[in-house]
Amino acid sequence: MPKKTGVNGIVYSSKPLNYGGNLIDNFSITFKDGRIVDFTAETGYDTLKHLVGTDEGSHYLGEVALVPYNSPISNSGIIFYNTLYDENASCHLAIGRAYSLCIKDGEKMSEEELEKAGGNYSLAHVDFMIGTEDLSIIGIDEAGNESYVFQNGNWAF
Repeated sequence: MPKKTGVNGIVYSSKPLNYGGNLIDNFSITFKDGRIVDFTAETGYDTLKHLVGTDEGSHYLGEVALVPYNSPISNSGIIFYNTLYDENASCHLAIGRAYSLCIKDGEKMSEEELEKAGGNYSLAHVDFMIGTEDLSIIGIDEAGNESYVFQNGNWAF
């Protein structure tokens, strides 16, 4: 689960997103202190704007999922235009609500308690794909040491 206010930078979609029967494609999202502050889309800009504008929580992330590029669904080369399938083919993020089950006793938390624990509450939870063949992810431990988690789209260990 991403820390609500800990996301900074720009992410680019790697696959189209079918949201409510509308296609959003070739889009980017810019974050500052966790909040979506800008976005672009070659296709479906108004749909993305509607999604981000769902509520205050839809201006933040609720999920980070690491999926190797070399997964069976990715290797099939098929885009299903259905997030429940496509999310198994790619690293992805979700705009909106965090899964409270990712926090100890999270399912018992109120919206306010989830927020205090660093999670995000929203009516929305929409995954979009960011995984690519050249994706690298570097983790930083408490001592400041850096280690690859992903290299060339796949697990580094």
